[in-house]
Amino acid sequence: MRFVTFEYKGEQRIGMLNEDQTRVIDLEKVFNEKGNNVNIPSSLLEAIDQGETFIHEVTVSMDWLEARNIENYSFFLNEPELKLLAPIPRPRKNIFCVGKNYAAHAIEMGSVADIPEHLLMFTKAPTTVIGTEETVLNHAHITSQLDYEGEIAIIIGKKGTAIKEEEAFDYIFGYTLLNDITARDLQKKHKQFFLGKSLDTTCPMGPWITHTSLVKDSVLEIETKVNGELRQKGSIEQMIFSIPTILSVISQGMTLEPGDIIATGTPSGVGSGFKPPKYLKSGDQIEVRVDELGVLKNTIQ
Repeated sequence: MRFVTFEYKGEQRIGMLNEDQTRVIDLEKVFNEKGNNVNIPSSLLEAIDQGETFIHEVTVSMDWLEARNIENYSFFLNEPELKLLAPIPRPRKNIFCVGKNYAAHAIEMGSVADIPEHLLMFTKAPTTVIGTEETVLNHAHITSQLDYEGEIAIIIGKKGTAIKEEEAFDYIFGYTLLNDITARDLQKKHKQFFLGKSLDTTCPMGPWITHTSLVKDSVLEIETKVNGELRQKGSIEQMIFSIPTILSVISQGMTLEPGDIIATGTPSGVGSGFKPPKYLKSGDQIEVRVDELGVLKNTIQ
């Protein structure tokens, strides 16, 4: 199951992709015509809040849809009037972000001494979020060092505190892609990550949320390209702190809630790691790809 938030003729709705990922099924229309035993969610945040009840209803509804003409309940993904938004266009909280979670990236940002012994956390404001194919503002009036960081993000599926590592995957609804675009000069100037990480439009996310059932036991591999040039390539096996460790550490004294978003860190190959640096410039096109999660594409203003 791959869930999307989309806009069609100016109206925002939620949907899911069909199996060959060519059509977006309008879940609200399906639920309305089939009849269902849950409140019809108006957003993916509401759907995630419903948990397994929502997933069960989707499963039953897809069985119902098999006997009908899918064209009456869906749109082609490439229809001009259809626009994919960020799966969660406005998160309830800041996005949790894990820093320096790949050893090679920690080294390129400093030295071996910068490889963290403990989880390094920062956040990005909800106002940073945009969807795939949207334009990232260049903020040229305050930064000349805009950089990219392709990442895999976790979407929390149920409330949890003091989560045990062996139970961590039970708390995950799904995964999406995220580009943690960063103003390196602001990051250095303020000696704290928040301002340099939270400029408007600097958290492209999507193109959809892939339910955890589709990627269970998968070794996710991520790559980032800028104007077609491969800049980053990594695997979740290379993370210093695994996904179960991340959830467990964060939740020891802080409650994780449905819809919370956690970016798991970026591999080496960011622009500031090159000599000379390869910062983003106007017109640059960035693609973040994980085969199981899709491709997140954005252009710099």
